[in-house]
Amino acid sequence: ILSGFNPAQWCLSSFYLYRGLTLVLTFLCYTSYHLSRKPISIVKSQLHPNCSALGPNPHNDSNSSTWCSWAPFARCDDTSPVTGPIHALTCLHSGIFGERLPLRYYLSGGMVLSGLFTALFGLGYFWNIHVLWYFIIMQVCNGLVQTTGWPSVVACVGNWFGKGKRGLIMGIWNSHTSVGNILGSLIAGVWVSSAWGLSFIVPGIIIAAMGIICFFFLVECEWCDPGCSRGPDPEAVTSNEGPLSTSGQSSTDRLDSPKEAAEEPEAISFLGALRIPGVVEFSLCLLFAKLVSYTFLYWLPLYIVNVAHFGAKKAGDLSTLFDVGGILGGIFAGLISDYTGGRATTCCVMLILAAPVLFLYNHVGQNGIGTSIAMLIVCGALVNGPYALITTAVSADLGTHESLKGNAKALSTVTAIIDGTGSIGAALGPLLAGLISPTGWNNVFYMLIAADVLACLVGPSSVGITLLPWVFKSRSSSL
Repeated sequence: ILSGFNPAQWCLSSFYLYRGLTLVLTFLCYTSYHLSRKPISIVKSQLHPNCSALGPNPHNDSNSSTWCSWAPFARCDDTSPVTGPIHALTCLHSGIFGERLPLRYYLSGGMVLSGLFTALFGLGYFWNIHVLWYFIIMQVCNGLVQTTGWPSVVACVGNWFGKGKRGLIMGIWNSHTSVGNILGSLIAGVWVSSAWGLSFIVPGIIIAAMGIICFFFLVECEWCDPGCSRGPDPEAVTSNEGPLSTSGQSSTDRLDSPKEAAEEPEAISFLGALRIPGVVEFSLCLLFAKLVSYTFLYWLPLYIVNVAHFGAKKAGDLSTLFDVGGILGGIFAGLISDYTGGRATTCCVMLILAAPVLFLYNHVGQNGIGTSIAMLIVCGALVNGPYALITTAVSADLGTHESLKGNAKALSTVTAIIDGTGSIGAALGPLLAGLISPTGWNNVFYMLIAADVLACLVGPSSVGITLLPWVFKSRSSSL
């Protein structure tokens, strides 16, 4: 029975199966991460509504504008200024732990804890808790464990896929961010006006359940022959005898080699990752790009409520169109960057186009429902396209840079540095929007436009010049 069994061919077939399974599982995992982040932006308008529009307080005839708010949010309707910096600083170092701990345990543990703290935030409604510190502590703890997600899923996917079509594959895969935002908006919107606590409890249960599924079914890249996973791409090295290494040695021979097993490379240090060309520049670019994206994430529903005068549920549903545009933008950005070979140039062009589109949306986006839908989709594509490209394909490229000499243990650390720096912008954006919005929404959009321009200046525009020789060299060698 075993006479026709080819271990190398079995390994290659299993490689494709588990690679696909990893892609689907990590997609669902990070979808649940963003699904659990979105409810706060939907519930925000319910925690701190304009009570004066509802008339006087029926209990004491007071004309206070905060009588219908959920204490303690009468004067503070957002905890992201507190949790955002903690999330950013933790994310900068989370990749170091991800390189040294089993990714399956690290990711699933973070998801279960994130589900717990998200649900506890919502239980404050049913437990009738009106202490601000309770909600702050829940958000801080949630911000800490949420940092386990992105470095882990990028490391899982980046190690399974080669660089050939990484931009397109990760562009499609990165739609989990927008899918999670859409599902989070729709789920939270179901209970936002009746029992907003469920808007947090249900997403908490979903991410915890996905964490358990991840623990049992996620397969890390080191499960099989190094030639199938982190070695040469199987499509380029398959022969009649199975996948071969660059030296022509078969996979079964390499599995029996104790020398190679002993030469496991050490995980890269934080400073060592910073020295990789392009890491600092793209990190700064992501800081400003993520500032814009997360301002829309947390403030777009409230902006629609105030400007278009929709209800909380309708505003939440309409805001999902921004994420629909984000899905399209991420896919197009990955496809174009693969075709042209210039990820930096793709980011720069999209950032330049985003600035005037943001200006137009603020001035004409609310003139009609059709105009609003079209402008939201275009804004989402141009704002989230560069953000998606940098956090996926660019991070994976830099984490497997040729200067690392094949050391695959840098991917999680590089991803954490880039995404952690971007999270600083994710914290600053909603904070600045909250401080500026009382002076008028026009000023908020001017801030977002300025951030887009700065993202182009500090990041891809300078990196693109340094990458041009490498791009031409790689193209000439392929010809």
